[in-house]
Amino acid sequence: MPTTRRIFLSLAALPALSAAAPIDAGSIRTRKAGKVETVFKSPGPKPNGLQATPDGLWIIDQGDNHVYLVSYEDGRVIRDLPTEADKASGITFDGQALWLASTYSREMIQADGKTGKTIKKYFTPGAGVIYKRTGDAAGRSSPLIKDRPAPALSSAPARPQPLNTTGTGAHGLEWRDGKFWVAVPPSRMVYRMDAENWVVEHNFSTIGNRPHGIGWEGRFLWVTDSNLNAFYKHDTETGAIVEKIQLAETDPLPHGMTIWKGDLWYCDDVGIVCRMKL
Repeated sequence: MPTTRRIFLSLAALPALSAAAPIDAGSIRTRKAGKVETVFKSPGPKPNGLQATPDGLWIIDQGDNHVYLVSYEDGRVIRDLPTEADKASGITFDGQALWLASTYSREMIQADGKTGKTIKKYFTPGAGVIYKRTGDAAGRSSPLIKDRPAPALSSAPARPQPLNTTGTGAHGLEWRDGKFWVAVPPSRMVYRMDAENWVVEHNFSTIGNRPHGIGWEGRFLWVTDSNLNAFYKHDTETGAIVEKIQLAETDPLPHGMTIWKGDLWYCDDVGIVCRMKL
């Protein structure tokens, strides 16, 4: 029998491969966490990423693209640094440099932790246009935003909107044991990067299309989903979700997130920083 025919018949005998089934969010065990406490107002107008460190809490602001190092107790600003980020959504610290998710330029920026000056820029893996999938949660806004009056109707004919082919980049970032972890909404993925060579070593899927802040609890990684208004605990080796924390409809909407000494800290981009006991 010719070699190509033998290979064909061998493949035909294998079971058909199918796409992974969507995760049933209702089947995930829910952890009872502490009450959400608003700790302080952010120094910038739209806090969008957090990173806990022994020196204080780093905040990246999407409104002014500054990074702030603040006190955990009262939000007192220890350091205020301008950056080259464009509508940034994530921040982490490797012990020497800051790493910023410049979301709308689809870049990762390595910046000096004392001046904010850019050291180097990298392209974001999985960047692109966020797609819709059957069963996706609706887009969610903060319940703290007051009702706004409807815009006045115009008699002018509507102009066609240009097709968005540019997209966006990353959100939550973490640095651990020399590896760079990043949550990317357009691809619905969390990636582990070799930062020195900028190579993806490992990745796993998120439950929804709006993964945001990420934070470590032991060997597990919590991933925020802003549209689902919840936090999901992943086994990073398999990507499996082992637990979730579901926020109440009235709680501030989670964007950036980090974990520090048993507390989960998160920010709502209306300008506040919150925490709750894990």
